[in-house]
Amino acid sequence: MDYARSVLKTEAEAIASLIPRIDAGFADAVKAILQCKGRVVVSGMGKAGIIGQKISATFSSTGTPSFSLPPAEACHGDLGMVVKDDVVLCLSNSGETEELVRLLPHLRKIGAKVISITSRERSALAAQSDIVIDIGVIDEACPLGLAPSASTTAILAVGDALALTVLKERGLGKEDYARYHPGGELGRKLMRVEEVMRRGEKNPVVEETATIEHALVAITRARAGAVSVVDKKGKLKGIFTDGDLRRNIRGEIDLSRQAVGSVMTQSPVTIVQGRLAAEAIAILREKKIDELPVVDADGKPVGMLDIQDLLDVGLI
Repeated sequence: MDYARSVLKTEAEAIASLIPRIDAGFADAVKAILQCKGRVVVSGMGKAGIIGQKISATFSSTGTPSFSLPPAEACHGDLGMVVKDDVVLCLSNSGETEELVRLLPHLRKIGAKVISITSRERSALAAQSDIVIDIGVIDEACPLGLAPSASTTAILAVGDALALTVLKERGLGKEDYARYHPGGELGRKLMRVEEVMRRGEKNPVVEETATIEHALVAITRARAGAVSVVDKKGKLKGIFTDGDLRRNIRGEIDLSRQAVGSVMTQSPVTIVQGRLAAEAIAILREKKIDELPVVDADGKPVGMLDIQDLLDVGLI
């Protein structure tokens, strides 16, 4: 346990040592990526290559198109994936990785800009790079001082710093981030109401002067649990559900003649399109209702959120 703690301490110190090294070279790298009209190609060999895959994934998931390219594979045909508008981010602690150094002249012939992350500013990699991010000499956490550990942690941290600084500079919001994460728990948390609401024929709408019978037919045809009730201008005035029918069925109502506006729930709780589905769920739970009309900025119904639909997509 003591040794495990020392490993974590060594790696934490490696990351901390990077803070004063964030300089003009890092800023230049961020600018180059922001100005890039192509993709960010991340290349590294061995453990650095695995770290590069994660860095590339972080760029892609935060709005910067990216892919990982092993240097050995690049020298055997995959170099055709790189174009002059790309930025190539090369990862090598020593700066002397043979496969990577061999690739550099070919990248320069293509015209792609090269950014390197290395611990040796005076290395073959640094000498052939347009921009160098120098992480300094990193003592490995390995008891032999050989296995890449603290150095790969440091490279990963710099990669995260690059990707997230670019994200901040682009000014992307939650809506943009959600676009890149449609699946999984994260995607569900960022889902918008219009992605799960019922619309078109599945979202019945009647005027308040329509008969109760007409409203019931509309609900049945749409296989819905409620119908939105609007005025002559199309603005939402109320909602009519099977609960409203049950509450009034004991009275003397004429389904074929009485207007639905006389028995509907007036001024119902709504949510505006564009809001998060999570907000809609909170409203459904707080108000203890099963249907929630979705309206546009003018108060016109554009959809209906049914609690069963939210259950079906795993939001509840």
